[in-house]
Amino acid sequence: MALLKQLFNFYINASIHVALSVFSLAWITFIEFKIPYDADVLYFTFFSSITGYNFVKYFGIAKFHHRSLATWLKAIQVFSFFSFLMLCYFTLKLNTVSLFYILGFALVTFFYAIPFLPKRFFIDNQYNLRSISGLKVYLIALVWSGVTVFLPVINNNYSIDFDVVITGIQRFIFIIVLMLPFEIRDLQYDSLKLATIPQKIGVQRTKIMGILLLICFWILEFFKNNVILNNLIVSGLIAVITMLFLIGSKKEQGAYFSSFFVEGIPILWLALLLFFNYFN
Repeated sequence: MALLKQLFNFYINASIHVALSVFSLAWITFIEFKIPYDADVLYFTFFSSITGYNFVKYFGIAKFHHRSLATWLKAIQVFSFFSFLMLCYFTLKLNTVSLFYILGFALVTFFYAIPFLPKRFFIDNQYNLRSISGLKVYLIALVWSGVTVFLPVINNNYSIDFDVVITGIQRFIFIIVLMLPFEIRDLQYDSLKLATIPQKIGVQRTKIMGILLLICFWILEFFKNNVILNNLIVSGLIAVITMLFLIGSKKEQGAYFSSFFVEGIPILWLALLLFFNYFN
């Protein structure tokens, strides 16, 4: 039992779970626009998520404690290194336009962790994008929506039409709401200078804001030129499920409430979409 728990914790801490969520959102884009399955893009999103998240999470720890790293962190470093090699392999399989497109997101991820700007912009001594007051959730939503909506479209030479733009806006909104349970959980740890959404407006207003955003997320489905019933039903179900988790969020959460269940909602979204499309 202890071994299973260690493996599960490694699955969470090594960013495999969040990478599967990003992978799922990219696959959802293929299904929604009836684009043929593109393994190169999907595996790129998977391995880039592992590499990016682990770089952001563990860069500071590895930088200052590389000689005395805990065993679990060393294992994550090794895993991240091989994920980076796989990322390089699948990056080379993308088309040229996609490569220029993802360069921007790669730079955002890099500067999210690496100090590079004057200290007057920041709330601590890190001097990176992550430390700019109030910016974190929007950066994550921007990168996730860009990689999971526009990259699959661009790499398959699908035109960025009105429906694609609407989907990008929906995805941006969805990721912001998905982040709120994490921000509520981290209220007890985050510096007040971070100016997260719950810090600025309180937990109850954060939940109300999230509910309103989820309603907008679903309503936007009706504005598409090509409204597909399966997508409408599944996005409605996902909005309700996400809403329930948001309402149930609190500062004192279970260990896996956000890091597994909330972060796994995109995986459930993909499963429901595949199920509905299989039986229709």
